Amino acid sequence: MTTLFDTMTGSVTQLINPGQDTFSLYVCGPTVQDRPHLGHGRIVATYDLLRRHLQHKGLNVNLVMNVTDIDDKIITRALQESTSAEEIASRYEAIWWETMDQLGVDRPDATPHATDWVQAMIVKIAMMIDAEAAYVIDDGVYLRIASVPHYGILTKQDFDQLQPGNRVEVNRSKESPLDFALWKRVGADEVGFESPWGYGRPGWHTECVTMSIELLGSTFDLHGGGMDLIFPHHENELAQAQVLGAPFARHWAHVGFVEMNGEKMSKSVGNTLDLTEAVRGFGGRAVRLAYLRAYYRSPLEMSEATLNDALASLNRIDNFLERGPFGQVEADTLATFVDALDNDLDTPTAFSLLFDQVREGNTRYDHRQSGPAADKAATVYAMLDWLGLAPATEDLFIPPEISEAVEARQQAKQRRDYAQADALRAVIEAAGFAIFDTKDGTELRKDRRLATDESLNETSSLDK
Repeated sequence: MTTLFDTMTGSVTQLINPGQDTFSLYVCGPTVQDRPHLGHGRIVATYDLLRRHLQHKGLNVNLVMNVTDIDDKIITRALQESTSAEEIASRYEAIWWETMDQLGVDRPDATPHATDWVQAMIVKIAMMIDAEAAYVIDDGVYLRIASVPHYGILTKQDFDQLQPGNRVEVNRSKESPLDFALWKRVGADEVGFESPWGYGRPGWHTECVTMSIELLGSTFDLHGGGMDLIFPHHENELAQAQVLGAPFARHWAHVGFVEMNGEKMSKSVGNTLDLTEAVRGFGGRAVRLAYLRAYYRSPLEMSEATLNDALASLNRIDNFLERGPFGQVEADTLATFVDALDNDLDTPTAFSLLFDQVREGNTRYDHRQSGPAADKAATVYAMLDWLGLAPATEDLFIPPEISEAVEARQQAKQRRDYAQADALRAVIEAAGFAIFDTKDGTELRKDRRLATDESLNETSSLDK
């Protein structure tokens, strides 16, 4: 039984119904006005893991992730750079997907763009006006919160006590401070679209509710995002769905914050670490491992030290896998691993089991028990594949000059010229190889420390 913590019920709940063979998932995607930071990556990596987990269990998963390619921040950046909003959105969306690819994140089944769905949003807004759940004032169209039967059911806040200006836009023309914009009028010289209520742009909350309903139906299995989206974004999506008569998401899930020095990572705070640079410096697999080994609902402190530790862990795993061929997967061990993921994506337990297999497998190799060790290796690889962390299987190319350095080092060791041997080791490692002296001779393996001293110095600038 696969379970997940449901924000709506406040409890861990069964995610899949008996006999269910498909699963529909909507995850709020990027606003493409800048490069992604490490907080963005954690959210996407978590839902990618959930998707992979359900697929491994035999479900056909339909994942929709929107792209907000028009909003005030994009327009502001375009003005600052004397270019168009389209160019800004296109540039940063390309960076987003390239970075996600390097994280090992599979592309969504659909990536609807806000600019392509404006007419559908206008239809939804008109329906809410017709239902007397929305009203028009001078600067646009607003949802009438008083018409929503259960506003606040997701957030569980006392909205009677919520004061204007506390995450609520102050506009004295609104019927209530809590009423939020479905359509905002803008000047004729700004980026916008024609509508029955004047030239303007749709509200962000209307974007997601429209796309999810149109692409996944009036009800779907899971709506996901980060914890910062619970209010107001997801609460306001749910409000619109209620007045439209749509049952909407069966379950809601939210990923915990990425923190830096104990404070939530946020562009508005100015304490973000650049995900693109982290992936370039440490490798996408190391960053993904840093995300996934932490419990998804807990805060995650991310720093250069965190990533270095994840990279060291990844190297231990990969070096173990390279010690010999794979045997047979230990079915009972893999089943225990899957049970952990079934239990509210309990990745700390899953990774603990994985590292136990690595440690036990290395011990088997050290005692020349190659058969049991090979079974451990096969089991570890199966776990990594489940997590989206399986290493690439390309052949290792060793340049001729490095092969010569390996041979020269071996000769230096034989004549006890250890200073020369150490100097040649440094040459080999600088070329990107890890060197191991075994009973069968010298082995070279690819050094996965993609961050050289120079690139680590570049990465450390992320903290500035």
